[in-house]
Amino acid sequence: MSVARSIDPDQIGFDPARLARIDEHFGRYVDEGRLAGWQVLVTRRGEIAHSSTYGLRDAEAGRPVEADTLWRIYSMTKPVTSVAAMILWEEGRFELTDEISRWLPEFADLRVYSKGSALKPFTVPAIEPIRVWHLLTHTAGLTYGFMQTSVVDGIYRAAGYDLYPPADVDLATACQAFGELPLLFQPGTAWGYSVATDVLGRLVEVVSGQSLDAFFADRIFRPLGMTDTHWWAEGDTADRLAALYAPEPRTGRAFRYDKLGTLAYEKPLLLSGGGGLISSAADYHRFTQMLLRGGELDGARVLGPRTVRFMTRNHLPGGEDLGTLSTGGFAETTLDGIGFGLGFAVVEDPVPSRVPSSAGEYYWGGVASTAFWVDPAEEVTALFFTQLMPSSTYPIRPQLRQLVYSALVD
Repeated sequence: MSVARSIDPDQIGFDPARLARIDEHFGRYVDEGRLAGWQVLVTRRGEIAHSSTYGLRDAEAGRPVEADTLWRIYSMTKPVTSVAAMILWEEGRFELTDEISRWLPEFADLRVYSKGSALKPFTVPAIEPIRVWHLLTHTAGLTYGFMQTSVVDGIYRAAGYDLYPPADVDLATACQAFGELPLLFQPGTAWGYSVATDVLGRLVEVVSGQSLDAFFADRIFRPLGMTDTHWWAEGDTADRLAALYAPEPRTGRAFRYDKLGTLAYEKPLLLSGGGGLISSAADYHRFTQMLLRGGELDGARVLGPRTVRFMTRNHLPGGEDLGTLSTGGFAETTLDGIGFGLGFAVVEDPVPSRVPSSAGEYYWGGVASTAFWVDPAEEVTALFFTQLMPSSTYPIRPQLRQLVYSALVD
């Protein structure tokens, strides 16, 4: 699939010279050694206005970033899993208010952390069950071990659940473990980034009767023509996968991070709906275009338009934003003025973030500094791919917004 520019930018409201600033700005990241390479794709009204690559997908081997380079998208898997769940919801297979213990009994009789240490925590009974909408909105009270901001995070790490799960654990076993660990807060009372989307993936498996990879392939990837999105890279695809990097602590220069990077070449035992996919710019472009078009692309309807609109509204309790409800320690996105929908962060008010965007824009990113957003008001989508962990290293995402929105001149 081509990701070449499909129209003169000035025909759809972009100033070409201003769009060129994207390449100039992020080119300096590569020239200064902070990134190995990157790929950018900007569209408006379904047309590709800007498509560019720069630098190397594998600096040590001297291989350049190319149009078909593959990227570990990590948490950009979450919107895909959320779409999968809503496909089943549209079929009436569950309600958003249903207790997940109906299908996942390990999440009955939950306990909530109250005080104490990771070795001797004091817990109280959950007064509200985890419901499906809690998983979709990260308000379930689950957490991530790698957050390292709470006692409960430490309990997850002690159980073997850090950035990656134990090597011998599949998704069903992981969910059994999560159900036995204390919750960070009472479900529905706060927002905490977590393994909730992995649990949602397990819910998709149980409700559909298919493995998560089979459901994704049958209901999302094949209908949308996403031929490059997989759970691991092998054969010919392995040569196209970009290497993973991290910043050197003293200099900030990118160095190869094979400790985690090589895992992408192995078939995973645990299919992580929260962060397991590898994809290309062309494939994720098709996914975002489906969302922008209200759930349909090239005659393939994945979701109804009203479902997409419903998913991309703020579903946080009381209509609050992440700045109010977040449990803290999250560096992936600006929190003030940002709500959260069913699988996406949603811009309620762009002013508190001091970054241009539109009310109603929705987005997410991955821990290796990949990012996307969909702006229905301006009919704009933007995609950025690189492979640098963690994503909080540099302000790539707000800078990309500055550059894209300042290039809109109509």
